[in-house]
Amino acid sequence: MTSYSLTCLNNSTLSGSFAVFQKAPPTTVPGNIFSLAWFTRPTAPNTKVTFTWNLDYSFVWSETGILQPGINFNASQVVPANPNGQNLIQLKLDNYGATTFANQSASGAIGSLTIEQLSNVAPNRTSVGIGMAGSGTFAVQAQPNMTAVFTPHPNYWVIFGNFETGDVIDIEDVTGAVEVTYGGALTSRTAVLGLDNMITVS
Repeated sequence: MTSYSLTCLNNSTLSGSFAVFQKAPPTTVPGNIFSLAWFTRPTAPNTKVTFTWNLDYSFVWSETGILQPGINFNASQVVPANPNGQNLIQLKLDNYGATTFANQSASGAIGSLTIEQLSNVAPNRTSVGIGMAGSGTFAVQAQPNMTAVFTPHPNYWVIFGNFETGDVIDIEDVTGAVEVTYGGALTSRTAVLGLDNMITVS
């Protein structure tokens, strides 16, 4: 499996964290789909960090309450998933009233990841989504009798600021994010935060 890396250098005078996130493809699921700060690392001036990952997917859920920018999605359960294999799972309350994933199968649409939310899911208590490399990338509010279908479309954006892994990002409100593209033999890139507080990718 191909491994990707992004080395981030802080050549500015700012303190903060580099964050990598993905943007959702259009028309994925009912409801608002939110991007999560996928990887983050505090990076002091004149230091660097490296993120590495591969394209292994997972189902994730978290007790978020109302899902909105400013909250943190801290996955309560992470279940490996495969868009072309074990690609469907159900979210439900068990006999004790605890939220859990159940009944994973290969009966979802090929190439997508499907989360069926059963009738006993408590409204506005949990959020469901998908992750990559063990960390959540997208989430939607879980609601009873809803089905969320995510079609993975890996894309990578880097930003610098005050972020923690799992933070719900308001894509419309983000400034200064730069896309990092990979292709063919190109599997490692470098992002530099300059003295002008702008990120350049090479």
